[in-house]
Amino acid sequence: MLVLDANILMRAVLGRRIRPLLAKYRSTVRFHAPLTAFREANDNLLHVVPMRGGNLQLALATLHELRESMSRVPLEVYERFEAGARERLVRRDPDDWPILAAALALECAIWTEDRDFFGVGVAT
Repeated sequence: MLVLDANILMRAVLGRRIRPLLAKYRSTVRFHAPLTAFREANDNLLHVVPMRGGNLQLALATLHELRESMSRVPLEVYERFEAGARERLVRRDPDDWPILAAALALECAIWTEDRDFFGVGVAT
């Protein structure tokens, strides 16, 4: 199991390497993401795609497909880990607490490119 950070969702939409990896391992690895990660990716796509001259509708549709193809972690699953996650991220980016809390709740690693998760007690 892996919890995906918003930056991985962004790369899955905009890049060429992540989507094939997701497809390749979908049968053996369970991919999860809290809804906040999808919201963050969506908000970032609204700004990044037009700046790059890309097709915003296609990008948002791809993100929607990703959301439907993986397990979305509801707040109820990880909210009891909020305080601990915020404490671990206090010197980094406390806004990333849902990703860390979801990983703690599911007892799994985080797939990210964000160094804020390094050293917080969860594999990345």
